[in-house]
Amino acid sequence: MDILQEIRNHKLGEVTERSALYPVRLLQNSIYYDSQTVSLADYIRREDKSGVIAEFKKKSPSEGFINQYADVEEISMGYMQSGASALSILTDGPYFGGTSDDLSRARTYNFCPILRKDFIIDEYQIHETKSIGADALLLIAAILSAEEISRFTALAHELGLEVLMEIHSLEELDKYCEGIDVLGVNNRNLKDFTVDISHSVELMKHLPAEPVKISESGIRNADDMIHLHQAGYDGFLIGTRFMRTDHPVQACRQLIHTFEMKKNSI
Repeated sequence: MDILQEIRNHKLGEVTERSALYPVRLLQNSIYYDSQTVSLADYIRREDKSGVIAEFKKKSPSEGFINQYADVEEISMGYMQSGASALSILTDGPYFGGTSDDLSRARTYNFCPILRKDFIIDEYQIHETKSIGADALLLIAAILSAEEISRFTALAHELGLEVLMEIHSLEELDKYCEGIDVLGVNNRNLKDFTVDISHSVELMKHLPAEPVKISESGIRNADDMIHLHQAGYDGFLIGTRFMRTDHPVQACRQLIHTFEMKKNSI
């Protein structure tokens, strides 16, 4: 069994437990459930922003804890003050060390798009995503069918959420459906954890024109960002590159500054 199937199986149990404890009718009582959301797609393309979706995560399946005691308030605010376009907050506990409360706390201190990064496999989680204050959610093509992606996207839009669909292979692109707001290419192979940003460049010529396009994982420096930007990508999801440092905010600020300097000099 590969890691994605293992995670999906674990997530099924989580959803069963949480939906029994907190049914949708309770989630609908959240102060965030009927609130206006902020467009992730629009912020990625804003000319006064960097296109960077800066990620807060404490742990990864491949590395274990990378920043166990990181403070979501301090780091999320620092990311946005550094010029990030949006935040990505991990809410998966067992594999990424996150909680829904991490996202809600980030929401309290930031007016910007917040992506809920988790393994969405059930409609319940979409209602949950809205109830904790997110503006967008991640749908991973590798663990979902085309029908699920289409159905989940429709429900997300009904609730005012945007959808980031993530692919790794050309075959997964067959699951793309009209209405996807952001299309992400993950440079990390989640079966063996190898990473190569040339993967994004190679897939670009096959991607549909409509959605905002981002590259995810393995982005090491501003030169990588320039390379991906010139290939046609609107944005970049960067997490581990920041979080494994002693000062994630400073790392984010320096990378964005260098990228903007290089981009403006071209």
